[in-house]
Amino acid sequence: MACLGVLFALTEEQSARLLAGGGDERVREVVEEVEEAWDVLRVCELDKAWDALHRCLTDGRLHYDNGRFPLSHAILGGRPLHEGEDYEVCFLDPAQVRAVAEALAPLDGAWLRRRYAELEFEDYDGERGEDDLDYTEAFFPDLREFYQAAAADGLAVVFTVDQ
Repeated sequence: MACLGVLFALTEEQSARLLAGGGDERVREVVEEVEEAWDVLRVCELDKAWDALHRCLTDGRLHYDNGRFPLSHAILGGRPLHEGEDYEVCFLDPAQVRAVAEALAPLDGAWLRRRYAELEFEDYDGERGEDDLDYTEAFFPDLREFYQAAAADGLAVVFTVDQ
């Protein structure tokens, strides 16, 4: 999993449509509609940094359900909505979004750097080192701000990444 990750804050209507079921094809249709709307105030592009960010916010592994809530839910947490292997979609309800926002709020670049250094990243596609850490850290403030804004507006969040 080393492709481009994006977080979207969802309206109640978008959340309802996404959770209504209909399988992978329907999930992709709804996500594509959200992507096409591309509301800059409700999008957080993580590029390839999502992988290292998820690892730093959990236990260093790239899995669902690893690490401790709420930080574990910031990227690959919550409810998986897509069962295919070529695309990931994870949904967080507004209460989970608030918890993630609160947990991220006190964290800063220094925390991220310490966390990155202390963890081993098994099966990591990136090349660990100062350049990778700088790249990952550059996306961290946007991640925190995104969750703060989504929580303040009472919105759900969906994380997507294609492979």
